[in-house]
Amino acid sequence: MSRKPNSLKQLALQKFKKNFWGVFSFYFLVLVGLISIFAYVIAPDNSRHANQMHLSIHSKKPGFKVTMLTIPSQFETKQSALSKLFFGKKNADTEVPISEYTVEGEILTYKEYASDGVEGVEKTIGLDAFPDGDVNRFIEEKKFLFGTDKYGRDLLSRVLVGARISFFIGFVAVFISLLIGVLMGSLAGYFGGKTDAVIMWFINVTWSIPTLLLVIAITLALGKGFWQVFIAVGLTMWVEVARVVRGQIISTKEMQYVTAARALGFGDLRIIVKHILPNIMAPVIVISAANFAAAILIESGLSFLGIGAQPPMASWGAMIKDHYNYIILGKPYLAIIPGLCIMSLVMAFMLIGNALRDALDVKS
Repeated sequence: MSRKPNSLKQLALQKFKKNFWGVFSFYFLVLVGLISIFAYVIAPDNSRHANQMHLSIHSKKPGFKVTMLTIPSQFETKQSALSKLFFGKKNADTEVPISEYTVEGEILTYKEYASDGVEGVEKTIGLDAFPDGDVNRFIEEKKFLFGTDKYGRDLLSRVLVGARISFFIGFVAVFISLLIGVLMGSLAGYFGGKTDAVIMWFINVTWSIPTLLLVIAITLALGKGFWQVFIAVGLTMWVEVARVVRGQIISTKEMQYVTAARALGFGDLRIIVKHILPNIMAPVIVISAANFAAAILIESGLSFLGIGAQPPMASWGAMIKDHYNYIILGKPYLAIIPGLCIMSLVMAFMLIGNALRDALDVKS
């Protein structure tokens, strides 16, 4: 006869596994996480920030194909494999979309691609510009599955690389909010009195300031940039965590096991860290999942306003900003695709948060 698991962790895990949308969201987030880490391995354009521009093929529809000529650079770019994996390839080569080409003797003649019936410029280049004079290795047909943006960059590559910012800002922001929120909430709830009054005053003042305005102020103080946005978002999300932790500790600190720990002579730090916090983490985990979604939306809003991740970095919010006017110009997919990416990622975090709330609810 098999024994049924009776620990709260096992029961919560079983309840979570029965929630289809929770499990689906979990695997979806794992997939997005892997894409974020290995974006430059997957992306067709593995140059740094997927920033290879081809203005002659800007704003092309999904599935667009063109013949691409790559002219090797005379400068060597030394880069480690690890750097290529995480930061993209330092690409000094020149890519030229062409419509036709011929090789006569030691001369390559090609005609640059031009749309709307315009005749492309005809140019020539010596075969000695290519290693071993083999030009065929540097001419290939390139397909843009999601089309190209207004600068002629591969939209699919930009979306894949942009997932890194939106995904990792959740982790950094939630980590900062937990670090500050749990500390402040623990001190306020456990010690009470003047400590509680001072911390609650600070919490209420911070809470009264609109989140986006506070993030903008912190971002302007720290400066525009990648890590500055991460820190700014994290510094605005700790308030809700602190309030939840404070409330949980107030209702828990008079429990018998806490009284017993005091009677045994344990210090306040040990009681908080070893006895109280492990028993109140369920609501903190749930609120952290919601904060993941909020952090992604805030970062997207900042990038849309132009004070988030700075060009040429790929960010879903910045992609919407660059192309929202294309919605009325007959090419709405340029803004809709990154918009759908933001929506699906936020939805996944909200669904997994709901699933965790149900799984960790001991009353059910």
